Amino acid sequence: MMKPIQNLHIRDLKALPSPHALKDEFPLNDVASQTVIHARDVIKDILEGRDKRFLVLAGPCSIHDPKAALEYADRLIELREKYADHLFIVMRVYFEKPRTTIGWKGLIYDPNIDGSNLIAEGLTRGRELLVQINAMGIPAGTEFLDPIVPQYFDDLVCWSAIGARTTESQTHRQMASGLSMPVGFKNSTTGSLQVALDAMTSSRAPHHFIGVDQDGQIADISTTGNELGHIVLRGGEARPNYEPSSIAETAERMKAAGLPPGIMVDCSHANSGKKFERQEIVWKSIIAQRAAGNDALIGMMLESNINEGNQKIPADLSQLAYGVSITDACVSFETTERLLQHAWEKLS
Repeated sequence: MMKPIQNLHIRDLKALPSPHALKDEFPLNDVASQTVIHARDVIKDILEGRDKRFLVLAGPCSIHDPKAALEYADRLIELREKYADHLFIVMRVYFEKPRTTIGWKGLIYDPNIDGSNLIAEGLTRGRELLVQINAMGIPAGTEFLDPIVPQYFDDLVCWSAIGARTTESQTHRQMASGLSMPVGFKNSTTGSLQVALDAMTSSRAPHHFIGVDQDGQIADISTTGNELGHIVLRGGEARPNYEPSSIAETAERMKAAGLPPGIMVDCSHANSGKKFERQEIVWKSIIAQRAAGNDALIGMMLESNINEGNQKIPADLSQLAYGVSITDACVSFETTERLLQHAWEKLS
């Protein structure tokens, strides 16, 4: 008998619903569709300089509790309307968490936070939540990690990120070239800006690659290229990169590479030294730079939740504190309100 030579480390293979089937189960209503279309148009206009508002991505580091996410979205409605003349606010709705080693990978992969890894359930919960949030009139931004996931959610996302760990990946650059929304490319975890510049250049070009279609069939995908890319500065191992000299260097290097200006700053991660309280320092610095006339700065990202800080996942999940992150620590919603008011006042 011949020794097996394939799938030697595969425990199981389970069929997933096709993107088409999940979209049929959770379709967009007219309000949700208009929310997505309008937000994409506004962000395009911000990137191209026609809309002078400042783009803000605010929301939890990751979504683990859809109920709390809906409460956050509901609280955001008033603030979006209150500051709409100078700020365009998008909710951060992240379902995938790239891990440096191991850890909880996000709602899509382990929706019950117990190691059961029910991906079909995670995809279902994720799509249902995005439909609900967009139907409230709140546009959503997310990070796409697995290149198949956009086929399930692409019609519900107005802005997407390619993360620091994947910006250098050819797979993700190809994926970005076919995405239907503007894309922010983060500098690498080491702080390298060049990988983000290269990713932005690559994704603007047409690509051919292997993927899946709406019916879940393996497909030869051909893209047009996505010109709505920009840079997201998140700091690096050596230092943060939100101060004026880093912003100026980024703008100069984008110009030298023939790329349109458009810089977003991530207030968290290495820019805050992974101290959630220090996001406010980054926030105020960027607002001051923008108020002083630096139009290359088009937006910021804030990790924010109902309650501040973060928590470890307990063995007894009933002990999870409500509205508190289980990944990176976040500022509270009260702090978010104060920072949005600060931005509005300074940019008015």
